[in-house]
Amino acid sequence: MHKTLLVRHAAVLVTMDGQRREIRDGAVLARGNVIEAVGTTDELPAVADEVIDATGMVVMPGMVNTHHHMYQSLTRAVGAAQDSELFGWLQTLYPIWANLTPEMIRVSTQTAMSELILSGCTTSSDHLYIYPNGITLDDSIEAADAIGMRFHAARGAMSVGQSQGGLPPDSVVEREDAILAETQRLIRRWHDPARHAMRRIVVAPCSPFSVSRELMRDAALLAREYGVSLHTHLAENDNDIAYTREKFNCTPAEYAQDLGWTGPDAWHAHCVKLDDEGIYLFARTGTGVAHCPCSNMRLASGIAPIRKMIDAGVPVGIGVDGSASNDGAHMLGEARMAMLLQRVAHGPVHGPSAMRAREALELATLGGARVLNRDDIGALAPGMSADIVCWPTDSVGMAGGLHDPVAALVFCNVPRVKHSIINGRVVVRDGELTTLELPVLVERHNRLARELAEAAYGAR
Repeated sequence: MHKTLLVRHAAVLVTMDGQRREIRDGAVLARGNVIEAVGTTDELPAVADEVIDATGMVVMPGMVNTHHHMYQSLTRAVGAAQDSELFGWLQTLYPIWANLTPEMIRVSTQTAMSELILSGCTTSSDHLYIYPNGITLDDSIEAADAIGMRFHAARGAMSVGQSQGGLPPDSVVEREDAILAETQRLIRRWHDPARHAMRRIVVAPCSPFSVSRELMRDAALLAREYGVSLHTHLAENDNDIAYTREKFNCTPAEYAQDLGWTGPDAWHAHCVKLDDEGIYLFARTGTGVAHCPCSNMRLASGIAPIRKMIDAGVPVGIGVDGSASNDGAHMLGEARMAMLLQRVAHGPVHGPSAMRAREALELATLGGARVLNRDDIGALAPGMSADIVCWPTDSVGMAGGLHDPVAALVFCNVPRVKHSIINGRVVVRDGELTTLELPVLVERHNRLARELAEAAYGAR
């Protein structure tokens, strides 16, 4: 018999269901890892195996992060990379990342996931594309299992080094046959296609400037053979566009289309410079976009045309991107930045309606679920996964904003969730993680970050 969990007396329950209901004095009942009932507190049972009192809280679906590089939390704010655009930033950090170890991957994954979970995220993808010193994607997957986060592990890869005209140094690229064989192994070992799955594998060559066209095409064929999703970077900044035009004589959208990288099983990070033809292509084919506003600003890449994408019908989700290009991983804060940036981009022409607070929350929940090709997360409704977050409204950052507490989540500052339930399991209780000791993790993470920096700078 599955245990039941009841969250009740929410000030507002944000369902993100088909009617986008917001229920005052709301409640949600889960049996095992699946939601059984949603309604007012009076409509639902009064007892369960575990009851969480959400009085005064906003309760909503857990958010979905569609793009990250979790290992980069070890290299936040590196001085030499603080003021670089994308290519210079990468060239500064590649030699540092060449000293990564399996332990560093495990610890940085849990550090990044802790930050995400405490900021309202319950499902995250991660794009790991560098594998020195015996690292495998298994290191990330096992770390995610231990913390209890729903995880889409993207097996990234780089195969074209500087000697072949690519951006990364030759020391951090892999052979393409080895990349495909390892990706196949991971799918067979770890991928779970079932509804409510906690773990999925994604095929994810890194970018046009670090892999060959042949690898992109073969990767797409492999993904379709096994029924898994595809992910890469695309059209991130002007240099990215220039590289694609020079090397492949096409636009990024044409590159994606030619190589089989369109469809509801594919999504692309950034797309800051995606042209109108590309937007309409993505809309027609259901190809997704991971919008990473903070990273795009930090690296001066530009403002992605998200309003135009949404209006055209492109699936769009939110991504925090790498912790060395953001340099944070606060999912609710990223949704806020997405809203504000579209307002800046469209200015007085569209005014504040360029993006509303509830639209930003929808991108971060339902939008992310659609981008990851899932129909079981992103909403609170019967039959959906029991991924539920409870936000306090009594903090100083929300004071005076309770005329509309749902909008206040985006407009105001809420540092961390009160409770987080992932797959029916309470992973955050009263603002504290239940699955690991965060202070111990942070201390270990900082020690490894120092070792990583010293390994790189000591060799110079």
